[in-house]
Amino acid sequence: MRYNRLLVTGGAGFIGSSFIRCGSHVEKIINYDLLTYASDLRNLASIEDDPRYLFVQGDIRDEALVEKLCIEHEIDAIVHFAAESHVDRSIMGPRAFYETNVGGTIALLEVVRRQRHIHFHHISTDEVYGTLFEEGTFNEDSPYRPNSPYSASKAASDHFVRAYTHTYGLSTTISHCTNNYGPCQNVEKFIPRMIAGCLHREKLPVYGKGINVRDWIFVDDHSEAVWTILEKGERGEVYDIGGECERRNIDLLHLIIDEFSRLVQNDPENLRKLITFVPDRPGHDLRYAIDCTKIKRELGWRPLHDMSSGIRKTISWYLEHSERLVQV
Repeated sequence: MRYNRLLVTGGAGFIGSSFIRCGSHVEKIINYDLLTYASDLRNLASIEDDPRYLFVQGDIRDEALVEKLCIEHEIDAIVHFAAESHVDRSIMGPRAFYETNVGGTIALLEVVRRQRHIHFHHISTDEVYGTLFEEGTFNEDSPYRPNSPYSASKAASDHFVRAYTHTYGLSTTISHCTNNYGPCQNVEKFIPRMIAGCLHREKLPVYGKGINVRDWIFVDDHSEAVWTILEKGERGEVYDIGGECERRNIDLLHLIIDEFSRLVQNDPENLRKLITFVPDRPGHDLRYAIDCTKIKRELGWRPLHDMSSGIRKTISWYLEHSERLVQV
């Protein structure tokens, strides 16, 4: 597979904008984004004047507009990042996650069903697999066991992609990725929220005892993995993308404090006093970990950033863009 004219949904978001910035080798990229609270066109300021790039504001459920853009710009692939993605928000209001993540995906698949030359790549999450305990990893054959309204909505959207592939013969691929971090992430997420707390000397809230484990990947490594799937992947396949970098939340916070203190030349012990353990959220999965052997072996991709260098790069970016550390 090799595609040169892409429509990227959610391209003004954290991961979607990274993917677009890494796409300088293609003929055309349309950034199709509704511009919700989690989107920010500043993420793409470096390429906004590139004639190969076009931003269009719109809802992924607007089939007519999506199809019109696909026809007018001769799109040959849709890369679907757009999603409601914050677990805490899904617990407070699950309906929006169903409407966007399930309804929006179906709307896009309907467009592809009519424009059958278009390949559809669906961005999913390792959270559809549920939780792990101390041992084991997820892989492409792991059963689906979602535990939050967010992960349930993503699992449902995955199933619709698979169903459309097999029922209608569409060209699709799916990728499940572990937790992303890096520049341009919304401050509601764990790492930028902790950086904001360090900067503003505010409480650093940690769920439960901080023992929940996540596998972390630097956002540009994820983007390169998706580009690799588009260029080398096989239609109808699923690829799991991992950072091979597991950390307990409390250990990650201590790393953030250490790197932040090193960059601003402060005593890290003053920041450790801000750590505050808060009641755990409902249905909090204990551990995620991805086995990314398949994409490494078959497509030759592997993550380039280790946690220390990635966190250092992330904190440095936020220190230069401190206005992005304000909660909306």
